[in-house]
Amino acid sequence: MSNNECFDFKFYEWEKKFHDRPFLRQPFGDQWEEYTWAEVGKMARKLATGLKSIGLRDNAHIGLISKNCREWIIADMAIMMAGYVSVPFFPSLKGEELKYLLDFGDVDLLFVGKIETWDDIESHLPNEFPLIRFPHYKSCSVVDRGEEWFDFINKFDPLQEIHVPKLTDLWTIIFTSGTTGNPKGVELSYLALDSTKIITEQVNPLKIDFSGNNDFISYLPLNHIAERVVVEHVCLRFGGTISFVESLDTFATNLKEIQPHVFFAAPRIWTKFQMGILAKIPQTKLDVLLKIPLVSKLIKRKLKKNLGLSRARSTVSGSAPLQLSIIEWFKKVDIFITNGYGMTENCAICTQVDGRDFNKLDSVGKPQCGVEVSVDPKTEEVLMRGPFVMDGYYKNEKMTNETLIDGWLHTGDKGYLDKENYLYITGRVADSFKTSKGKFIEPLILEKDFGSIKELEEVCITGLGLPQPIALAQLSEIGKALPNEEIISLLEEKLLEINSKLENYKKISTLVLAKEQWTEQNKILGPTLKIKRGNLEKMYRKKYKHWQEDLKTVLFEK
Repeated sequence: MSNNECFDFKFYEWEKKFHDRPFLRQPFGDQWEEYTWAEVGKMARKLATGLKSIGLRDNAHIGLISKNCREWIIADMAIMMAGYVSVPFFPSLKGEELKYLLDFGDVDLLFVGKIETWDDIESHLPNEFPLIRFPHYKSCSVVDRGEEWFDFINKFDPLQEIHVPKLTDLWTIIFTSGTTGNPKGVELSYLALDSTKIITEQVNPLKIDFSGNNDFISYLPLNHIAERVVVEHVCLRFGGTISFVESLDTFATNLKEIQPHVFFAAPRIWTKFQMGILAKIPQTKLDVLLKIPLVSKLIKRKLKKNLGLSRARSTVSGSAPLQLSIIEWFKKVDIFITNGYGMTENCAICTQVDGRDFNKLDSVGKPQCGVEVSVDPKTEEVLMRGPFVMDGYYKNEKMTNETLIDGWLHTGDKGYLDKENYLYITGRVADSFKTSKGKFIEPLILEKDFGSIKELEEVCITGLGLPQPIALAQLSEIGKALPNEEIISLLEEKLLEINSKLENYKKISTLVLAKEQWTEQNKILGPTLKIKRGNLEKMYRKKYKHWQEDLKTVLFEK
């Protein structure tokens, strides 16, 4: 690669070709407003002119905090067109958290959009901090500071001399959600972004139509690398339409209206889909219906349409491990989930397993195009390298040097490769803990044993310093519908069955059904719905000893 080689932003080609076709679709109740490719291009260029008029430094860092919406995409494009660096944030951040990241990330200007935390954020922002606010969305905070979106854009003519970034230039700084500690600013170049195209061009796991006939739904945080690459930049490169969700309450309705060609979800969403179906059709009845050929066909078609997946060419899971039992369950109703493994530090590109094509679904698949994977023989840490890897962590040379060694990204995950080069993840290096008996426990391996229990939605294995590990769990809607005595009896049987297959030091002494719901608000879940084990430990660890000493093997938290 030449140092002068430039990033080929395919948007400009689709803008000419699809001039009057819908690009961004925003729901407002029963109505959908559409922006065409030409309208988006014009707005982004005007916004880019406006950004350049402010007198920002070269390569200025422009922040973005908002739930997914059309303005998010337009702002992101304008930042690129003006020659600046985007620094997106999770829309759920509180004021103190955002202030820290704005300072640490050297952010020069902030776009503020669909958020619910403005009152808290405003109190932490200096009065003189430059802001541009998106149009107000129903049920979101009223932002009353800074430049108003349309007023600002309409002051300017479209930018004529569009910045053309070099592949070596910095594209974005993405702060991770802090699941394993304080957020880290991952620096990704245009080369890393550009290189992601080879996955689609060579093997096309998303089943993208190269003529631009692609409908996407965007609802997972756009500042998360998977949504940004799989939805935003796949659409920008290969053409299509992106439709947004109005709110969490309208998600199911919006998804049914859109019926996207590509659907990407975190494991928790697949679990909720499954629980929703089983709440209406019990498993025993579903099993019977699926054995009747004509009825089976009708049931599968209806289920997919009701979920919003009747046109889906590709259904993908990522951001956290997906239980094998979930993949196998959805296969029975003809929904074939591609399970991806990656992280912010490698543009979410590492390995993948296609639910339709092969039987090693308990793995996370083979390395993708351009990826090399290795496993450290001493620590069992998974290492990878390829053109998608970050340049480093922003203002953290020490951590960069510990994570990038001789071109290899040290992922922090533990695993192994089989003889056919399929990768199996066994846990996080940092998550393993030692019992009081001196034995190391790998939580992820034990958690998989609970994956087929429909009465449980989430399980976390813990117990640092206890003689035996314990399990903390959340009941699913199916579990909540059962009387307490019945659910305890059922789970006692399941726990006995699981323990019968485990070595003595791994046997779960106690299964505790947590009283409080695990949410992003109480910080047990991160923005991508992964459990923050450190925060879970803080909430419950004082009770561990008492729970383990209880004679009951399954109990409700009091």
